[in-house]
Amino acid sequence: MLANYLIGLREGLEASIVVGILIAYLVKVSRRDVLPRIWVGVGLATVLSLGLGALLTFGKYGLSFQAQEIIGGGLSIVAVGFVTTMTFWMAKTANHMKHDLQSSLAKALAGGAWAIVGLAFLSVGREGIETALFVWATVSTAGGTALPAIGALLGIVSAVVIEIGIYRGFVHLNLARFFTITGFFLVIVAAGVLLYGIGDLQEAGVIPGVGHYAFDISAAIPPTSWYGTLLQGLVNFTPRPTWLQSAVWVVYLAIVLPLFFRATRRRSPADPIAQRSTPEPVLTTGAPE
Repeated sequence: MLANYLIGLREGLEASIVVGILIAYLVKVSRRDVLPRIWVGVGLATVLSLGLGALLTFGKYGLSFQAQEIIGGGLSIVAVGFVTTMTFWMAKTANHMKHDLQSSLAKALAGGAWAIVGLAFLSVGREGIETALFVWATVSTAGGTALPAIGALLGIVSAVVIEIGIYRGFVHLNLARFFTITGFFLVIVAAGVLLYGIGDLQEAGVIPGVGHYAFDISAAIPPTSWYGTLLQGLVNFTPRPTWLQSAVWVVYLAIVLPLFFRATRRRSPADPIAQRSTPEPVLTTGAPE
């Protein structure tokens, strides 16, 4: 549940920051009349994300066990790809996200109502789709319980509250540090989701290696124990991985973690995101620029 709370918090805060930047810019250029179009785009993105979550949850019922494992394993790997890509994207583009969004919104204002709706839809929908896929993958690894989804929902609600506080000037948050810490944690969680995705594909017979376990510590850490459940909820721990699962887990972390650290270290101490509590349009002063 904690892992999904942080997923919802991080992705929800990213989406909230985007919306805050768009709103602040419209207020700045005295175009409050366009605000309803932003909210239409946000609403459509929310509906798409919820619809995708519902489809993933209920769409596989009635399928054979093999088909469910193939879909589950494949989508878990896709979710890992989404999360990894977006984690690096935020580390790379956070410094100039304000300028990019303002430039896109200026073009959308010239393009008409649908262009503005489309910008808000794509900006928020990207985060929503990523969250839906990743939360579904972690729910699947947790045996279908509702706790991971509840954790993600609480994270999203917390993100909205934090963003409102940032915009009004009540909350000061070092976003550079926040996205670095949560990005590191999401990479660890993604490695666990990838491990389970490989396991699902092995169970379906798509890739070999099922039953060939690298080690078995289920006697020391029973999956049903409180600490086994805690580890599974935090990092998708499994006490009995196959050799292929173990190899993929190690290779993923050995490649992604050093690259992530390098991406975050490229941020100069003089960069605005490292000096300010939030990107400029998401105001800490309580008033538009």
